[in-house]
Amino acid sequence: MDASAPPAAGGPGGDGPAGSSRETPRRFSREQLFILISAASMNLGSMMAYSILGPFFPKEAENKGASNTMIGVIFGCYALFEFLASLVFGKYLVYIGAKFMFIAGMFISGGVTIIFGVMDQLPDGPIFIAMSFLVRVIDAIGFGAAITASSSILTKAFPNNVATVLGSLEVFSGLGLVVGPPLGGFLYQSFGYEVPFISLGCVVLLVIPLNIYILPSYESEPSEHSFWKLATLPKVGLIAFILISVSSCFGFLDPILSLFVLGKFNLPAGYVGLVFLGLALPYAISSPLFGLLSDKMPRLRKWLLVFGNLITAVCFMLLGPAPVLHIKSQMWLLVLILVVNGVAAGMSIIPTFPEVLSCAYENGFEEGLSTLGLVSGLTSAMWSVGAFIGPMLGGFLYEKIGFEWAAAVQGLWPLTSGLAMGLFYLREDSRRRSKPQSIMDTEEEKAALLPCGV
Repeated sequence: MDASAPPAAGGPGGDGPAGSSRETPRRFSREQLFILISAASMNLGSMMAYSILGPFFPKEAENKGASNTMIGVIFGCYALFEFLASLVFGKYLVYIGAKFMFIAGMFISGGVTIIFGVMDQLPDGPIFIAMSFLVRVIDAIGFGAAITASSSILTKAFPNNVATVLGSLEVFSGLGLVVGPPLGGFLYQSFGYEVPFISLGCVVLLVIPLNIYILPSYESEPSEHSFWKLATLPKVGLIAFILISVSSCFGFLDPILSLFVLGKFNLPAGYVGLVFLGLALPYAISSPLFGLLSDKMPRLRKWLLVFGNLITAVCFMLLGPAPVLHIKSQMWLLVLILVVNGVAAGMSIIPTFPEVLSCAYENGFEEGLSTLGLVSGLTSAMWSVGAFIGPMLGGFLYEKIGFEWAAAVQGLWPLTSGLAMGLFYLREDSRRRSKPQSIMDTEEEKAALLPCGV
């Protein structure tokens, strides 16, 4: 989510001269293949370990004395501390080293996932809640380090195919989200609370030696630019709003979708995990396509962002569905809406990184790992903001107004961000069309003022 990126005019996958002056090799080099393997293993293992909580942990936490709001806080604290970690690690990536940051992050994430597997032995009430919070915080810091380093290394290694590569690797993130919930639900039903966490934590740890061996090391000079300068660019600010709104929608579903399905349709935990497939599988399948479109047709990226958010807003209105629509809640409709939402999420998420990177280069940020670290850290941090707000808001609204109305209220986020982004792009296009005319008028005025003989 990358060193020799094209200069400002083109950006990654851009349509300026810099983007066309370099030819993309038809085959990946050995180093590039190794980087893809490392990133894929991290995406798959970390997403599996992250997503296994969905089908059974909310109910387990309820039995341990946690309220729905507190369950939302336990889910949401992960994103809050990933946000803080991403900002810090993105800024100091060149000092720490991308490879070391990647390996250390995976080690922490795998280790604390195993620790999570013994949490059921703790006493009910405050001790269980506090320890769940602490373990999730440490896991978030590890994942924040790994994902920030991974995105920077990938953009460094694939400067002309950023969106395509990131979109393709989202297959493994999606696969982890697809496999995690049903696998976690099955292992929980068959073997109890401990086995899902311990087994998946071991999987993450086992791929670390492979990554130590195959992952290359990159070095770069520190950047003179800051997160603040990047984040205050108007386009980057709106893209950050897009990321926050979409990630909050994902996070919204984590603590309460399983509770809604269990209460409404009386499904066992193993089958509840399969419901999560409706969102994750379409996202995993569609992401490479949207990545390819983003690189081949960079002018299309902005409209993918806009319409992806607007479709997501409609999906959340229909997820319950909202009582004002007077549509009966049915399992087939819920799964269908999740499928459409998964595709819309791919439209919204995949173009964000190359759009931010292009904007950074256009505004004078230098090429190199340092700028890539800033962009990677910023996008990861903004995603984490939404993933922090989503579960807490979801848990609170679910308690107060029920799932149907809560989902409709959540849909206002992507609706607002999609409309704001669309208005910005329309205004930007209008300004670009008016520039040639103003330049022509200036030339005509100069010609009229010159003496006839000159």
